[in-house]
Amino acid sequence: MSPATAPSSPYSSRIVGTGSAFPHRRLTNDELAAKIDSSDEWIRERTGIAERRISDPSNPAEYNSSLGLEAALKALEMAGKKPEDIDQILYATCSGDTIIPSTACWLQSKLGATKAWAVDLNAACSGFLYALSTADMFIRSGQSRTVLVVGAEVLSANVNWEDRTSCILFGDGAGAAIVERAPADSSSRILSSHLESDGSLWELLLIPAGGTKAPVTHEGLDQHQNKIQMKGKEVFKVAVRTLADFAVRAVESNGLKVSDIDWFVPHQANLRIIEAVANRLDFPMEKVLVNVDRYGNTSSATVPTMLDEAVRDGRIRPGQLVLMDVFGAGLTYGSVLVRW
Repeated sequence: MSPATAPSSPYSSRIVGTGSAFPHRRLTNDELAAKIDSSDEWIRERTGIAERRISDPSNPAEYNSSLGLEAALKALEMAGKKPEDIDQILYATCSGDTIIPSTACWLQSKLGATKAWAVDLNAACSGFLYALSTADMFIRSGQSRTVLVVGAEVLSANVNWEDRTSCILFGDGAGAAIVERAPADSSSRILSSHLESDGSLWELLLIPAGGTKAPVTHEGLDQHQNKIQMKGKEVFKVAVRTLADFAVRAVESNGLKVSDIDWFVPHQANLRIIEAVANRLDFPMEKVLVNVDRYGNTSSATVPTMLDEAVRDGRIRPGQLVLMDVFGAGLTYGSVLVRW
């Protein structure tokens, strides 16, 4: 939704707190390469990834909702708010604790956010921006004052560790943001959001089994039908094009140029994709925020964890223009422009 189509409102929304959390275990390229007949050099050359974090499924502290809880508590602390201040929890994930109940409800219980209603949102790697845009609309409408937005994944549970084209990419983690109501003309606010989907490209990235259409069977398990399947070359092409297009769409709809952006926060899928997008936009890599080298692709968690890191180390400062840009399975796409 662009400023031209957004309904008039006395309110805007702004991000006032961020947080992130990762599992303890680091899985390096050397460890992974030993299992899949690869090498650290091969993985780095193709992805830019050196290591990723992997959750321990036997450790309750590393469940998806537990990582989300840790990130949420850090975001609340930064925002100076308490769980009871939250009106709404929007939880972006495609690797939740359970199908029923939602991971958002698990988090609501753990957090003690007794006033909040909670819901999961699945747009795969685009999830956090879809949820952030939804929070913005609820706040603009006057229905919400304070919203907790989480992007969290434990994709290691959905990875086929025998498929070296995909298993090298993914990691686990969680990021969170507190979004609150602000005056419409606030200097710090979400300026616009731009979302789109193309379901005709579903087969480029999917998990075939596990839903009601194709329940998991013994035969399906043997064939890894419950694991991520990806057409890497095709995804790369679409990702570069759409990330560049949605970056331009965001800045132009606000009467700006790409050169006006202080920080570009793209989905951390693959460093080569990020570099190709920056090159297409003629945007300097020094102003692109990157953590894929240390965490891999954490899907809906990549943007909020990168935001949190850059806010806490002082790179993102008040008054700066921050452009977030994503793509994901579906396929889904989106960008959000914020004046911090």
